[in-house]
Amino acid sequence: MSDLWAGKREAKRAGAAPLAVRMRPRTIDEVAGQQHVLGEGKLLRRMLDADTITSLILHGPPGTGKTTLAELIASHTARHFERENAASVGVKRIREIIDSAVRRLEDGGPRTILFLDEIHRFTKSQQDVLLGDVERGLITLIGATTENPLFACNAALVSRSTLFRLEPVDEAGVVDVLKRAIADKDRGYGKLGVHASDDALALWANRCEGDVRRALTALEVAVLSQQKASGESIEIDLAVAEDSMQQRAIAYDHTGDGHYDAASAMIKSVRGSDPDAAVYWIALMLEAGEDPRFIARRLAILASEDIGNADPRGVVMAQACWDLIERIGLPEARITLGQLATYLACAPKSNAAYLAIDAAIADVRGGRTQPVPMHLRDPNSSPAALNPDGSGVRMRNRKGERYKYSHDAEDGVTGQSYMGVEKTYYQPTANGEEIRIGERLARIRSLRDQKRRETGG
Repeated sequence: MSDLWAGKREAKRAGAAPLAVRMRPRTIDEVAGQQHVLGEGKLLRRMLDADTITSLILHGPPGTGKTTLAELIASHTARHFERENAASVGVKRIREIIDSAVRRLEDGGPRTILFLDEIHRFTKSQQDVLLGDVERGLITLIGATTENPLFACNAALVSRSTLFRLEPVDEAGVVDVLKRAIADKDRGYGKLGVHASDDALALWANRCEGDVRRALTALEVAVLSQQKASGESIEIDLAVAEDSMQQRAIAYDHTGDGHYDAASAMIKSVRGSDPDAAVYWIALMLEAGEDPRFIARRLAILASEDIGNADPRGVVMAQACWDLIERIGLPEARITLGQLATYLACAPKSNAAYLAIDAAIADVRGGRTQPVPMHLRDPNSSPAALNPDGSGVRMRNRKGERYKYSHDAEDGVTGQSYMGVEKTYYQPTANGEEIRIGERLARIRSLRDQKRRETGG
């Protein structure tokens, strides 16, 4: 009798659980999406089929099924499953789990899987307790995180684990899950006569941004809000669907991959002269709550790195944009960012200045440091370089060469050397203003070479 009552209590608890929990896949084949790791012949599927699961770290956006997949792995391999949150579990609890896992093996029982949600919060002391037994295979660790484990998790933990990234579920996959929930008589709404229009399902699939849990929650809200109004069939049209999910869930990680991926897409769009893509990525970042100063900073760097002297006004505009953002803030600052991004995207491009300074830095770091030629030294700070009369107005090097004042020379160009060795770092491109700059620089270099030949330098 006690077993009967326990079964009824369990069924009651399951019925009270949110729809997203009730509809969690019961088998690997029910998992929505993730065919890149679970499809036939893919690594994780092969590991499951061969029952050779090692420690794993599952990472990806919310709602992609990390927790569900960990539970399915445990059931698929018939292993004992322990679930903890890395933010709240203590060393004492970890030791208890390890001791139980060891006793279970000694008694001929199954291996143990320890599932740690938010594994990026794992502390050093927790890791020290667990790592040895994970390495010896006494316990299998499966971690889940929304962050990039290469940056957010300890290197020792990552080195002992196989990493799998779970991707947002595509719209077709989300629609399939919603239809399954509507039709399922045991876990979903199959007994309620729920009818959802294709437009309603498409709206949820689009707005959830690949987060299946969010789409199921919207369906649940729509059904529960309609259920009170009518005891018969429940009709969900586009208007009801919009009410149940009023705002798009923008998939954006402010501290991890999403933050840097969106910025990278914006930069590459501007570099590729695509103003439309540039403003889209800026809009995404702003709508997700990104700091506009971060965007302005990246555009300011780009103005020198990718546009440079092909359009020197670019860096001036970037500075002005940054200053204006500090003064006016959002929402008006979006206009300034849009103006800057579209201008830079349409501007001629050159990375010549960027390449020049990096090449010079490489020489400074990798080669012998060149001393400042005597005739270029500051007479006020280099007494040894003064003329015999102490004037310091025209300094001489060891060859007796004096510093030649460029304004006194014809065309403002002398034949003197400004480095100990001759090296070309800056090579203007044939884009924008650098066409004119390149032509003038070529004349200067030619004239300098000519004057050196005339003086035998």
